[in-house]
Amino acid sequence: MFKKIFFSVALFTLSFSSFGQNADSITVVKTKWHKSRIARQVVLFRHHFDHKNLFAANQNISFLEIKNTGRRAVFAIGAEERELLTTSNFGLRDKAIAAINGNFFDVKNGGAVDFVRVNGKTINTNHLDKNGNRARHQEAAVVIENGKISIKKWDRTTDWETKLTANDMMLNGPLLTLNDIDETLDTTSFSRLRHPRSCLGIKPNGRVILLTVDGRNDHAAGMNLFELTKLMRWLGCTSALNFDGGGSTTLWVNGMPDHGVINYPTDNKKWDHEGQRKVANVILVKKQGNR
Repeated sequence: MFKKIFFSVALFTLSFSSFGQNADSITVVKTKWHKSRIARQVVLFRHHFDHKNLFAANQNISFLEIKNTGRRAVFAIGAEERELLTTSNFGLRDKAIAAINGNFFDVKNGGAVDFVRVNGKTINTNHLDKNGNRARHQEAAVVIENGKISIKKWDRTTDWETKLTANDMMLNGPLLTLNDIDETLDTTSFSRLRHPRSCLGIKPNGRVILLTVDGRNDHAAGMNLFELTKLMRWLGCTSALNFDGGGSTTLWVNGMPDHGVINYPTDNKKWDHEGQRKVANVILVKKQGNR
């Protein structure tokens, strides 16, 4: 009798969980996104899920979808070795169409704590732990070649990133999905708790998504990495890479209102577009010829 009750409860729990996940996926797929054409091959999508209707929470999602052809709209990296700048300042300085914050950095001393190479020059190297181990956000790379962007996975060797031949690249992570296979995430608080998130996704047709999820506010709960993985899948991505998030999460588009800041950065603890945090580097979308 006990086994029957236990089996029934387990089945109900599993069915309820599957129903919730299915309902969330349908919500995302059927969402009427607010679309804005930013430039040739670049479209902005925005939606505020404000009825606690995505992962049983309010969520505010903004993303750019870009044709990854290396023509018209091209990708680049904006970075400083030590100085920290806001994402918008990076974008304006480098005459970009758009920008999203990049990898993890040293808040006190400036500069990325993960490997960064720009125009063939190494800007920053990996900060390893006391045992010489690399962090989860050093186990994948954003690689840009001829204006096209891709994701590479660490091959477990110590000098992997230095052997990559691309002139422009940065390590980032954790890697969520690669070539339609989900990666195994750890269960640390960084992975399982909800925070603002920034993410790069690549669809089978080659189009790229640069996405922010707002958080730490009643208007937007943020996502854990398991939820973010599902979201990127539901948006059609077969590869996805988490970026630095939290107070760093910023999506900027040149010429838009509110100084071009699309999402709601949290450093000022207000629900507005003024709370940008200074960061070490960004991924840029630029017009061909402005690289």
